Amino acid sequence: MKKTVYLLIAGTLLSLSACKTSENAYKQAYEKAVSGDETKPVVQEPVAVAQVTEAEDVANESVREEKVSVVTGDEEMKAYGIVCGSFSLKANADALRQRLINDGYNAVVVVNEAGKTYRVVCASYSTKEEAVTERNKFKARYPDNQDFQGAWILFKK
Repeated sequence: MKKTVYLLIAGTLLSLSACKTSENAYKQAYEKAVSGDETKPVVQEPVAVAQVTEAEDVANESVREEKVSVVTGDEEMKAYGIVCGSFSLKANADALRQRLINDGYNAVVVVNEAGKTYRVVCASYSTKEEAVTERNKFKARYPDNQDFQGAWILFKK
């Protein structure tokens, strides 16, 4: 019994002393920042944007054809849409739609009537050429997002 009590006390003291070390480190960093000892300016490098090339052979671009209808969003979908996410739950699709709206897109959520899959369409266009070009720009805007790199073109039946 005494051994258990001693171990608990030792563990508590050890954990408390560990917290003070990190508190001291934060305090020192704060004081250094406030005092202005750091004279190096912070230089933010511009984000490298991948070069977007014009799709020369649009005829070979793959397009999925589905019968869909808009379930969330004010905009009507045109013939060709850029799909950047597919979900089985509407709430997840709505969350991605809101993120894209915050980024400046007029995104809508459509439902695939065959499989009841919710697709997030970030933009839609009248021609395949426009859709392919804009899809490539979309992918270039998010080079580190693997989900967006899988964006594809949907042809609305």
